[in-house]
Amino acid sequence: MTSTTSPTSTATSTTSGPSTTGPSTTGPATASPAAPRPHRWSGLAVLVLAVTVVVVDATVLVLAIPSITETLAPSSTGLLWIGDIYSFVLAGLLVSMGALSDRIGRKRLLLIGAAAFGAASLLAAYAPGPGWLIGARALLGVAGATIMPSTLSLIRALFPDARERARAIGIWGAAATAGAAAGPLIGGLLLEHFWWGSVFLLNLPLVALLLVFGGWLLPESKNPEPGRFDLPSVFCSMGGLIALVYAIKEGAAHGVERWDVPLAAVLGGLGLWLFVRRQLRLASPLLDVRLFADRRFTAAVLGALIAVFGLAGVVFFTSQYLQLVRGFSPLKAGLAEMPAFAGAAIASMVTARLARRAGARGALVGGMVLLGLALGMLGWLRQDTPYLVLAVAFLGVGAAEGLVYTLASDLVLTAAPAEKSGAASAVSETAYELGTALGIALFGSVLTAVYPGAVGTPPGVDEATAAKAHQSLGAAVEAAHTLPGAAGQALAEAARGAFVQGMSLAALCAAVLVLLGAGLSWRLLRRR
Repeated sequence: MTSTTSPTSTATSTTSGPSTTGPSTTGPATASPAAPRPHRWSGLAVLVLAVTVVVVDATVLVLAIPSITETLAPSSTGLLWIGDIYSFVLAGLLVSMGALSDRIGRKRLLLIGAAAFGAASLLAAYAPGPGWLIGARALLGVAGATIMPSTLSLIRALFPDARERARAIGIWGAAATAGAAAGPLIGGLLLEHFWWGSVFLLNLPLVALLLVFGGWLLPESKNPEPGRFDLPSVFCSMGGLIALVYAIKEGAAHGVERWDVPLAAVLGGLGLWLFVRRQLRLASPLLDVRLFADRRFTAAVLGALIAVFGLAGVVFFTSQYLQLVRGFSPLKAGLAEMPAFAGAAIASMVTARLARRAGARGALVGGMVLLGLALGMLGWLRQDTPYLVLAVAFLGVGAAEGLVYTLASDLVLTAAPAEKSGAASAVSETAYELGTALGIALFGSVLTAVYPGAVGTPPGVDEATAAKAHQSLGAAVEAAHTLPGAAGQALAEAARGAFVQGMSLAALCAAVLVLLGAGLSWRLLRRR
């Protein structure tokens, strides 16, 4: 990608397996590139499989939410935790696991994480209650955090040539964004024939393939002089991120009057401040925060964070809109979201070409503007909106997300020294996962705040049934079935209208936020 330059530092890695050609280096930009690895494209296929496993698990659950609501009967807050605990934990641990991969070996940590991911998937599939499922999803987040940083940093080890690496990152980005978009479709296919736990059992054969072919085809790569692994930094980063997200989530849902919300906000801010302060003092920090002095690095991280922040919360609820408001089956709802899958795959593959023509600044900001406009379209949805409008909005959302995420990953990776590629990659993925968690938390909380008041208590509905309907749209539809004729229909219609009202407001908020982020990225990437 000509809009970025390869780092001038030496890439240090030790290699094993069929791709062994000796240590791989990338010297200064004027030096001849290292010899290409003969099995690099096969190794990329393994990394694509790894990232697909992690990102599909983040979205495959969305179509199962109605089934989970019916079977496990979680509260509205519990339902949000089921949806976002995976991304919370993933985001909280990515930086630490990225630094750990630089120290013990990226391939080794990826394979350990894959085995743990399979075990946690079994626990989630057979969860007997909402608390168990939330815990299993948290363990999946821990395992996913050991996989994700290694996938991007190993691309750097496999592809020392900058142009080949840009193409490989495009393929990797297509797998990440398209896999996230395809999650609902896969979930819909499974839910047509099996119970909701099947969306987790899908991981087991994929993990088995990853363990077999990853051990064979991937090279080992790590920092030869990593320094010690600083546990206080791990606790500060994870504790700070999770506490801050908790404060935003609970504050948006219940207000700041509760004592735990300001306490969590203070603890989160303190934890992150201590983390940054400690990194500046350590000889071998988990994350070199001075990387943020590079405008490309900062703009890429913020662009990915803001774009996903705006996208995740709204898209998490569109599946409920399609099933519970429009009456689509899980499979039909997954097919209805296919334009997002197609847009993400195509945009990720052509990102390098677009960046060469428009520059990194134009491509990144253009993708964010497109995302803002597409989210704005979702803000005008009604119960009877024609599907063509939905398809266009989904196509725009998918294409923009594929472009922004792929380009941001390339900017982050090329701005960081090669020996710190694991930690730098983790920053990009932390932005993605933290944005996902914050988006679901904040915009889900907007919906949660609007929904109960908009439902009200229709005539003929008793207070106990109305209270149940106020918990969530799924609970309202279930409660409506217990009421006679007109009263049940009135409650269901009121609940659907309230859900659409809350979702539309959340989508418009997301659109405004993403457009503001586009302006910020444009300013950060301006030429000096």
